[in-house]
Amino acid sequence: MGQPAEGRPLWARAVEKLIELLIRLCGVSAVVFVLAIFLFVFREAAPVVWSGKVNLAEFLGSIEWYPTSAVKVRYGALALIVGSISVTLVAMALAVPFGLGAAVFVSEFCGPRIRETLKIVIELLAAIPSVVWGFVGMTVISPLLVRHAGAPIGVNLLNGGLILALMSVPIIVSIGEDALKAVPDSYREAALALGATRWQVVWRVLLPAARNGLLAAVLLGVGRAIGETMAVLMATGHAVQIPHGLLDSVRTLTANIAAELGEAPVGSDHYRVLFLMGVLLFLITFVVNLAADLVVRGIRKR
Repeated sequence: MGQPAEGRPLWARAVEKLIELLIRLCGVSAVVFVLAIFLFVFREAAPVVWSGKVNLAEFLGSIEWYPTSAVKVRYGALALIVGSISVTLVAMALAVPFGLGAAVFVSEFCGPRIRETLKIVIELLAAIPSVVWGFVGMTVISPLLVRHAGAPIGVNLLNGGLILALMSVPIIVSIGEDALKAVPDSYREAALALGATRWQVVWRVLLPAARNGLLAAVLLGVGRAIGETMAVLMATGHAVQIPHGLLDSVRTLTANIAAELGEAPVGSDHYRVLFLMGVLLFLITFVVNLAADLVVRGIRKR
């Protein structure tokens, strides 16, 4: 039994209150920082919208991106939005099955020595810089796609999706394995006592019990993919067009901002439209997280 609060020294209670206050400040600061970043980006983007120089309907519905045209400047982000979403979908179609499968294998089917080795390898994969992954896409995957897939150019949607999948898998595996390990051992023991096989335990007990954590792992993978910049800039071809196949080149919102922000004059319409794309990325991320929250709440009600 711990000593009652009224019987503890005054300095101990003061230290405890100070630590509690610091923890609260850390929690609040995360929200404050996110809001501050959003307000900064919105402040830079707002003038070009309020002045009427950019029509939001045209911005969201046009595929014509000519920010430096001498004849008629056009700011159409539809092709960039579709490029970002398509690359993310391809990456998740590859990363989610492999990532969750690897998490199950590491959590439930590995011996201790192999598990520790795999976890070290996964952490090393997560530590590789994105520019290195971009070089891998350009120098390794690109020639393979040209040679074996018949792609006219190796830097395309499929290349970017493969690279983003490789970058997302370590996050999904790490968070997914933690979610599976958090399931109480009594669940496993009860299922085995009823005669379930190890695969039945995984499918009927562990995955339903850890669904919230696994969904969080997938969402972190989506966030990693949709927010990536350098790798997709180097591996997707950077062409402003709506892709009609996996072998078409695309350009994403993040890659477009990274490529053009350094050359846009500060305060110009081009500069502010790039910040408007940043606001759009914030909104896309918000929609993804809101959808996930609704899914989790729906699962809990069941």
